[in-house]
Amino acid sequence: MYVRAPYSYCSLSCALCTLNAAFKGQMPLFPAFSFQISMARRQRLLVIGLLIFISVQWTLCVSEDELHADYWNNKGKQALHSALNIQPNIRQAKNLILFLGDGMGVTTVTAARILKGQMAGHSGEETSLVMDTFPYLALSKTYNVDQQMPDSAGTATAYLCGVKANYGTLGVTAATPRENCSASYGNEVKSILYRAKKAGKSVGIVTTTRVQHASPAASYAHSADRDWYSDSDLTPEAVANGCRDIAHQLITNVEINVILGGGRQYMYGRETKDPEYPDERGDRVDGRNLIAEWIKNKTRVKYVWNKAQLDAVNPLNTDFLMGLFEPKDCRYEIDRDRTTDPSLTEMVEKAVKILQKNPKGFFLFVEGGRIDHGHHAGRAKRALTETVEFDRAIGRAAEMTSELDTMTVVTADHSHVFAFGGHSYRGNPVMGISRSIAKDKKRFTTAVYGNGPGYQISENGSRPDVNGTISSHNDYRQQATVPLSSETHGIEDVAIFAKGPMSHLFHGVQEQSYIPHAMAFAACLEPYENCELPDNARAICPSLLLLMMGLLFLFLS
Repeated sequence: MYVRAPYSYCSLSCALCTLNAAFKGQMPLFPAFSFQISMARRQRLLVIGLLIFISVQWTLCVSEDELHADYWNNKGKQALHSALNIQPNIRQAKNLILFLGDGMGVTTVTAARILKGQMAGHSGEETSLVMDTFPYLALSKTYNVDQQMPDSAGTATAYLCGVKANYGTLGVTAATPRENCSASYGNEVKSILYRAKKAGKSVGIVTTTRVQHASPAASYAHSADRDWYSDSDLTPEAVANGCRDIAHQLITNVEINVILGGGRQYMYGRETKDPEYPDERGDRVDGRNLIAEWIKNKTRVKYVWNKAQLDAVNPLNTDFLMGLFEPKDCRYEIDRDRTTDPSLTEMVEKAVKILQKNPKGFFLFVEGGRIDHGHHAGRAKRALTETVEFDRAIGRAAEMTSELDTMTVVTADHSHVFAFGGHSYRGNPVMGISRSIAKDKKRFTTAVYGNGPGYQISENGSRPDVNGTISSHNDYRQQATVPLSSETHGIEDVAIFAKGPMSHLFHGVQEQSYIPHAMAFAACLEPYENCELPDNARAICPSLLLLMMGLLFLFLS
């Protein structure tokens, strides 16, 4: 129940009347009578009106229970009880799922949590994301070997291959400088996806970016440059030394069961028209059709490029599925055509249904890749709605799997210079404005960026004013302090959320390259084949063992 004080609606009317006076310079007393107000008084009325309005909002958003100590004491006791009952699951993981929120720093997680609640009609702060419910939590140090501020390629090599790398390189050690093809030979490193496939598991990648993008590419490719998407992107040095493009490696390096995302244009030649956009063509200069090559010699295989085709795929008679839904990256969730483009959640659901048929289990990599793109553009609403959809996909995977045999890890590759603060009342819209006025007598949003295209300081040193209507627009760019064409990554640690077998291995502050080591050990994958963890099929959980002992005692007595 929420407090709705008897004076709230009267106060709301008073607040609106006062704000009207502040903006228009007139105080209406009766329909036919009003008087003029000076500018100084208008400014004072603006502050008074805002304070009244905020107090009303507070009374409408605060639960009555929250006003009493018992509420918080009971919540504390419930959380303590849950913590005391957490028992590490020390069995071998049959399945592994790694969810990667590209650019999903802790600030993004917090803002997305509140946004999720507000989208459901709540104040938002008290809401929980699915990832919030995971029992084990750690921090990941994200730096690349050669750079303090990391990129998605070097970090992907760390969290997928277990080895830190240079900025912009994929699936190779730091002995490979960026763009140096010849230096990559002999320095390739294998991903956890590769090791899972070698152990007989089914494997898959799902992303909202192009499937050749840095994050998913580190699971199968070895490249001195993350931008070598197709053969047309290779440098003369790379061509001369025999390096292959990332799209080529997608279909040749390891047999991946499920591939879902964007990236059609890198898969066929420049003479081939795109099936959805006839004016667009492929990007390959060699003229190859990599989709046809991937399909060749496979049975129970499907290729799709729209939602209807994906929906029609029957997982029971499909062992291999490739779905490429855009020429490059998939559309933002906020722009997605729900009749033609699948959501991340829908792609994850189809992937799990296909992969989980394997009695030896599966490894699935899932990326919410456009969180990062929204931040780079300085458009927080796009980044945060992508994060909410990413969390929805985590929830769907949780519904389809069991914590008893599936280790699920959620993390980020890096953060962004995205900040979320300022004076705001309970339930203030995430895309809203602070209740306080800045020194320049203008309002500001609670979501801002440290740098990026949102820089709006004019030559005379002024910046534009803003209101909630403007800041809530899908393409609104939050103001930034430093002018850059693209907002940058952050340098601070990111969170790791984990549940399932051996998930207690995620604790403290770890190097990002620790992640695939812990996951490989949990599933007894190379190089931890001799992990000696009890198999789920033969293991008995401690609580069940105690119950059986108790029943035996009663029977014997």
